[in-house]
Amino acid sequence: VQLQASGGGSVTTGGSLRLSCAASGSSFSSYAMGWFRQAPGKERDFVAAIGWSGVSTYYANFVEGRFTISRDNAKNMLYLQMNSLKPEDTAVYYCARAKGTYRTSSRREYDYWGQGTQVTVSS
Repeated sequence: VQLQASGGGSVTTGGSLRLSCAASGSSFSSYAMGWFRQAPGKERDFVAAIGWSGVSTYYANFVEGRFTISRDNAKNMLYLQMNSLKPEDTAVYYCARAKGTYRTSSRREYDYWGQGTQVTVSS
């Protein structure tokens, strides 16, 4: 399994970005997926997760309705639409595949990780 994240960039406060994660392999639709982020000097934190079918989603409290996670199982793609971005959202964002089908915020429940894409939000 390989995960390739893309779509990061530099925006100003209030801007939007859409992150994408392309997954290899035929089993993409059998697993939950998630997004995490890591700022310099900090631990990797949970951002959002989505169940195998795309119906069930879960977000970190700091998202506050600004982000939307989605997936296209026909295309083996995971997305994170990020709106109303703030400087504190600056981090490297990682997509990950869960070990099971149900969305989870626990980092230890993910076994495959993408390489990360940088998001920088300036004030």
